[in-house]
Amino acid sequence: MGVGLIHQAVAHQARTAPEALAVVDGDIRLDYATLDAVADDWAGHLAAAGAGPGTLVPVQLPRSARLYVALLAVLKCGAGYAALDPRWPRERVDDVLRQLDAPVLVTDLAETSARQPVWRPPAELSAPGGADDGFRAYEGPEDTAAAVFFTSGTSGTPKGVVSPHAATTRLFAPDGPLAFGPGTVMLQAAPASWDAFSLELWGMLTTGGTCVTARDDYLLPDTLRHAIDTRGVDTGWLTASLFNLFTEIDPDCFQGLRRLYIGGEKLSTAHVGAFLDRHPGIQLLNGYGPVESCVFVTVHPIAAPDCAAAYGVPIGREVPGTAVHVLDDAGAVCAPGAVGELCVSGTGLALGYLGDPALTGARFQEARIADAHLRVYRTGDRGFRDTDGVLHFTGRTDRQVKIRGYRIEPEEIEAHAAGLPGITHCVAVPVPGRLGTYERLALFYTSAISAISTTSATEDSDRTDGTDDSVLLRRSLGLLLPAHAVPDVVRRVERLPVTANGKVDRSELLALLPG
Repeated sequence: MGVGLIHQAVAHQARTAPEALAVVDGDIRLDYATLDAVADDWAGHLAAAGAGPGTLVPVQLPRSARLYVALLAVLKCGAGYAALDPRWPRERVDDVLRQLDAPVLVTDLAETSARQPVWRPPAELSAPGGADDGFRAYEGPEDTAAAVFFTSGTSGTPKGVVSPHAATTRLFAPDGPLAFGPGTVMLQAAPASWDAFSLELWGMLTTGGTCVTARDDYLLPDTLRHAIDTRGVDTGWLTASLFNLFTEIDPDCFQGLRRLYIGGEKLSTAHVGAFLDRHPGIQLLNGYGPVESCVFVTVHPIAAPDCAAAYGVPIGREVPGTAVHVLDDAGAVCAPGAVGELCVSGTGLALGYLGDPALTGARFQEARIADAHLRVYRTGDRGFRDTDGVLHFTGRTDRQVKIRGYRIEPEEIEAHAAGLPGITHCVAVPVPGRLGTYERLALFYTSAISAISTTSATEDSDRTDGTDDSVLLRRSLGLLLPAHAVPDVVRRVERLPVTANGKVDRSELLALLPG
């Protein structure tokens, strides 16, 4: 089983193959020996600044080799890291920093609003010479906190998921579907604040592979093609939305890959089928899992017959160190074929939600399964296990959705919008796309008479001339929310329609939008 501490696995690779290529970042090429030595040096500085067991250290650096070294250094101190996206609005960063209560912030920014001391890592990635300074990397248990991933929260406050080392290292066991190893070259393109970042970075560095940095903020087919042709990238990960886009505008950009993982939302069988026809030599895998069980819970190697499955491409079988239980409303295990809630147990589970024991207790519960008491995470996803033991996803039990691979809690957007001047009522509504997934988010609101502009209730308010209250509202939300959570369309209405049982009629609201 590939469990243990992340930094110990990287150090093992440095001892085993010190000259092997660990990171490619533009013109920067780091071998494992240098990567590990520089991280040791930086860890000494961070430890002196207060980073250590029981602390959480925010790291706000652009995607780069320096980011990877900084994160490794934090782990060597025994602390957990929280990688903050440099594109987040300041209000969100400040909120996250307050939750972390960190001893030090790692950043290059000349000015910050942080209350804690700032450590700016050296520009050069070179190991210091001279005698051993006495620093020793942390050697504690594998359930030590390694990372905090911030995701949408229903209250409007970012929700921190505290993930242990074993949640990451269990993924890459030699007998599993993520068994990488020396010779594997993977593109690192996911935002560092995502758990998918762990797949691309630690999936390589803990197994002896090579991580190639995507220099642009947004991955495009040309970027992927260039990385394959010039850097030897043979393994990749794409959200379902990006996969669909790439197969439409440049279906040959995948040529040269050995395997491609896709997921994050329901797959389009049309796009999957077209890919399989065009690239029979590339292994295509569907990965499923909530951030509360880091990266993947299940993986499914996709074959052509899967495109004809009743609920679309299956989500597959469990990765090592993980079990999925399909439970009914009474908490009993469902028979094969019966739909229930997907609940997850095993070493992949998060320790809980940062600073929120009530939510932790509500979502991570004790369950009696096959005469054993297990700690399980209730995903809120519904599905079933077929007679072959393969899992299928059928939908959600709540309002949470995935849009362009990002997990969106509509309540978070509503909470922020409701706090803005002039807003009386609002509702965030996911807009279905032609592929059966949600492609964008719309916010409908009513406002006090003093705040109303000349915009009518039926006028398309997704304007850019700056004269419209709806445009100003969208801009205001952009100062509070990460870009992926800002509604694509904001529209003022005279009233929020309701159904016969008194609930907001989202279908009637969606009918106001252009087709």
